[in-house]
Amino acid sequence: MNRYTWRTAGLEAVMIAVALVFAFPVYVLVSMALRAEGDDSSPIALPNSPTFANFGDAWQRAGLGPAIGNSLMVTAGSVVLIVALAAMAAYPLARSTRRWSKSVFAVFMLGLLLPFQLALIPLYQTMRDLGILGNPLALIVFYTGLQLPFSVFMYTGFLRSLDPGYEEAARMDGAGPVRAFFSVVFPLMRPITGTVVILNVIFVWNDFLTPLLYLSGSGRQTIPVALFGFIGQYVSQWPMVFAGLIIGVIPVLIAYFAMQKRIIQGFAGGLKG
Repeated sequence: MNRYTWRTAGLEAVMIAVALVFAFPVYVLVSMALRAEGDDSSPIALPNSPTFANFGDAWQRAGLGPAIGNSLMVTAGSVVLIVALAAMAAYPLARSTRRWSKSVFAVFMLGLLLPFQLALIPLYQTMRDLGILGNPLALIVFYTGLQLPFSVFMYTGFLRSLDPGYEEAARMDGAGPVRAFFSVVFPLMRPITGTVVILNVIFVWNDFLTPLLYLSGSGRQTIPVALFGFIGQYVSQWPMVFAGLIIGVIPVLIAYFAMQKRIIQGFAGGLKG
């Protein structure tokens, strides 16, 4: 039977102190966003007359509705392609013992070492030649190629630690390799899929440079680019700016809390492979 000791109490005190350090900026962000115009009290004090008007003003003046729609389209399209392609590519790499699988895996890992800024301008010219510059499709193609090596690395490590007996049992029942993958293996990869999804969602949603370069002049902005222009225009109206920042992170928070269980399972077990 475990007893509550002074060591446990000390660890809990440290965790509470760390949590307060991380929660303090969030408190200031929310407190400032709820302030009415002309409220000059301290940033760490509670607002005198809390109001949600800043959220409505930020939504309209920053054009956050279309920006969130563009970010959702780019993020969803990119993550679906990344998960589908990375999972199918990792399966033969993890199961094959031939020399070619190690060589192909090394090529994927090479993508992790090269900085993506090297290919930013050549890819910009390629997108222009293909006629998709200024279209969210260009971002989906870019993010899919950029994040594929990292996702293949995650899936391959997980599959190498997964017992192949499940697939062998499926094949004994008459399933081919494709059906065994989609009916047996892919459902077993749910923990690592949750990790891959949330990491890629955070990266794609928060990226600023690529949409600024590829969608510039098209009138289509993602959330980071829209907030950047909004902050520059209303830099003196901090309550409205902070309200816009909160609106910008809400979709990612919803995705995180919706997949929280999968994410914890993925980090606890999936990364061990």
